[in-house]
Amino acid sequence: MSTEERSPIRYYLDQIGKTPLLTLEEETALARRVLKGDEAARQKMIQSNLRLVVRIAKDYDNFGLSLMDLISEGNFGLIKAVERFDPDKGGKLSTYASWWIKQAIKRALASNGKTIRLPVHMVDRIAQMRRVTARLTVEIGREPHNDEIAMAMEIPLAKVVHMKSIANRAASLDQPVGEEGDATLGDLVKDESERTPFETLRGKSDNAEIAEMLAALEPREAEILTHRFGLNGESPLTLEEVGERFKLTRERVRQLQQSALMQLRRIMTERQKLLTPEDVKKNKLAEARSEVLSEFFRSKGMSDSPKGRAGREGL
Repeated sequence: MSTEERSPIRYYLDQIGKTPLLTLEEETALARRVLKGDEAARQKMIQSNLRLVVRIAKDYDNFGLSLMDLISEGNFGLIKAVERFDPDKGGKLSTYASWWIKQAIKRALASNGKTIRLPVHMVDRIAQMRRVTARLTVEIGREPHNDEIAMAMEIPLAKVVHMKSIANRAASLDQPVGEEGDATLGDLVKDESERTPFETLRGKSDNAEIAEMLAALEPREAEILTHRFGLNGESPLTLEEVGERFKLTRERVRQLQQSALMQLRRIMTERQKLLTPEDVKKNKLAEARSEVLSEFFRSKGMSDSPKGRAGREGL
């Protein structure tokens, strides 16, 4: 966690620490109310379990997303867990929610362009190694050696060394670079195949087709694209403005936007493969109509030229 990030994290921890933990009886009563649609009970259960998200998120730090972004993603998992938890089926919310929180965090890591692609089981093992390392540090009063970690995890020493190497490589992509430290190595590794929002969305000739494409995305990602590019008829929002709406950092909004556009590109590619000769003819006619959509974007003040995009991103 960077020095710059410690202040917001500390403030966040101070705020969520003011909410008392629930007793088992309180949790059961609130959960039953949530299942009946009680919004106040839902909010109280979420607020009372935010510390669980922080504890889990720390295990996945330095994999390409900041700790605050990991917490934000984990909070979405907590919300789903609270809405689905049935106390009458047995078990505690913390146990049930842990799975949802981890899934939300791992999904975010998988969609992050700067994350080294790792199998889910490897991410879990590295997270487990970090928990064991933290526990041993408290028990023996110093950072444990690799062989001590291996013994505690009951795995070969070589596996511990291997996992540490992978974790360090993933973290290195998120290190600040440049004189101002305002970019990361991952930012500098440009994906040459990446298309701009306009190259992806302008291929559709009307708003109905755009809506159909957006429907294939996760609801949150579709909303982000809609707000970013004014597809709802309103003025486009900056990364910061979208971040405020979704309680995400500017960088996280950018990553989700990029991920959504990549998904759209894959969908369009798959659809292209299924075209018949007759469809191709129709598409040629539709190419002319696509200029209508181009004019739509320009009328919103969203030039798709590099200069226009750069100006917009700088807001």
